[in-house]
Amino acid sequence: MAIRRITKYGEKILAKKTKRVVFDEMKKELPALLADMFETMDAVGGAGLAANQVGLDLRLAVIKIHREDEDPLSIVIINPELVEKSGSMYEDEGCLSFPGLFAKVRRAAKVKVRALNEKGLPIEINAEGLFAKALQHEMDHLDGVTFVDRLPLLSRLKLKPTLLKLKAQWKKIDERKMKPETL
Repeated sequence: MAIRRITKYGEKILAKKTKRVVFDEMKKELPALLADMFETMDAVGGAGLAANQVGLDLRLAVIKIHREDEDPLSIVIINPELVEKSGSMYEDEGCLSFPGLFAKVRRAAKVKVRALNEKGLPIEINAEGLFAKALQHEMDHLDGVTFVDRLPLLSRLKLKPTLLKLKAQWKKIDERKMKPETL
């Protein structure tokens, strides 16, 4: 297992729709890749991480939701599809590719997602709240959409100078080289 560098705002792979995973071609490499993704996400305190956030053009993501009085919910989604959504929530959202930046984003409150799990088996996920938000956020990444792209136009325009300033700082961040206490 290894911590991988997380791609940051402005890197082309974040704006690109990822390629579908052919499970049989990837099944040997998948356990190590998923372990690296979970380790990377845990090291920086994230709730989800898409493959393109570690520089890979693959339609897969990992999510880990911490729940009160329960073990964390860890899930792998490969080639996910959003099949239903309902309700609405408008909450602060952040992203590991935009370290320290948060903005209010409107998302569906409940979603149903179909995908393959880490064993290549079909799964159907019904989620709400933080879990629904994380699924939508990671699926957006796989479509080349970031949470900033979900902001209203005026908010994006106001944020642009800040993003350009932060982009230079973010380029210098490499999670692989950070000491555990700074992560």
